[in-house]
Amino acid sequence: MTQAPTSTKATPRRHDREILSLALPAFGALVAEPLFLMVDSAIVGHLGTPQLAGLAIAGALLSTAVSVFVFLAYATTAAVARRVGSGDLPAALRQGIDGIWLALLLGIAVVAATLPTAPWLVEVFGASDTAAPYATTYLRVSLLGIPAMLIVLAATGVLRGLQDTRTPLYVAVGGFAVNGALNVGLVYGAGLGIAGSAWGTVIAQCGMAAAYLVVVVRGARRHGASLRPDAAGIRACAQAGAPLLIRTLSLRAVLMIATAVAARLGDTEVAAHQIILSLWSLMAFALDAIAIAGQAIIGRYLGADDAEGARQVCRRMVQWGVVSGVVLGLLLVLARPLFIPLFTGDPAVQSTLLPALLVVALSQPISGVVFVLDGVLMGAGDGPYLAWAMLLTLAVFAPVALLVPVLGGGLTALWWAMTLMMAVRMGTLWFRMRSGRWIVTGATR
Repeated sequence: MTQAPTSTKATPRRHDREILSLALPAFGALVAEPLFLMVDSAIVGHLGTPQLAGLAIAGALLSTAVSVFVFLAYATTAAVARRVGSGDLPAALRQGIDGIWLALLLGIAVVAATLPTAPWLVEVFGASDTAAPYATTYLRVSLLGIPAMLIVLAATGVLRGLQDTRTPLYVAVGGFAVNGALNVGLVYGAGLGIAGSAWGTVIAQCGMAAAYLVVVVRGARRHGASLRPDAAGIRACAQAGAPLLIRTLSLRAVLMIATAVAARLGDTEVAAHQIILSLWSLMAFALDAIAIAGQAIIGRYLGADDAEGARQVCRRMVQWGVVSGVVLGLLLVLARPLFIPLFTGDPAVQSTLLPALLVVALSQPISGVVFVLDGVLMGAGDGPYLAWAMLLTLAVFAPVALLVPVLGGGLTALWWAMTLMMAVRMGTLWFRMRSGRWIVTGATR
């Protein structure tokens, strides 16, 4: 796990084994995480419609709050992997601990800012009078778990940088199981209602954070890495994460614009759009697993001063991205008679959904390349370029998407605009990959 690579002589088969060994557990962990909210929805749904509506609003707010800080995982993975590649495990763990301290500070700041404003946030999201009290209750309790969730993000980045994606899988599965058991017990057994669901999730999140901290602290003590907060190290982590924050916010803006445009097209179109977006996100988990492997492997190769090995594994992962995209696109087309009725029985929604779904299927090979190259450049610590590239993509996408309803286009036209967005991303990332400017070797970028 911690040996420096000797990949200039590696075969494609060896690269494949390494990619799979990291990507498959990462995929399992990625799929397990969204199940938290699904379990909450299934349990709370039996309490009543207002409670479920409240959960939906609070869940959207919480998901946004956590996803904005996903850079804690990405930046930490790249920084730790470089140190691992250079053979300096104490420094790798020290780097990861700085990231965890940053996560704790950000988590406390988020709680301090949002806890008093919870009712206002719920109102801004348009909660009805019946759903608002439940949304506020769930949000206020769940906010207490934000520091734990951000620690989980940073600690996950530490372990990925150490080339360990199995432990995050085990922790995610364990957290999911505990969350389900606690929710049933607190909601129904203790009679706490929606508050019990929130408390169950918070306890499970804190347990996950504790499990990660045990693993990281043991590693730090084993290799003599300090556990104390270091102001310079925390500041360096924040500086490395800032460009990735800009990238993430730009991507969130793309998705928000797409949903806003779909809403302007009509109720049928926005319902179909929501279904497609859910499927698109599900396929993104599979592609993101390869990207996570890219972050860990590329960072390690560059840290070991193996530029040629980094190029080789980058090319191999691009091939993986294309093949994965083709397979996912075909599965989407072939399985559509099976899953479309599960989402909706409305013939109008189904007929609106189908042509747009075919556009998504055709675009999956493009998505495969985008996700892989995104992971490669993150692993290389090329955050500033990723930020500018995503801002450029947003600048291209926004006017095109906003013109869809003006020109009388429908949902299919909107998803062609989404495909254009992914093509622009692929173009910017491919240009950077071909330029070689992302290849900066050494323990730090």
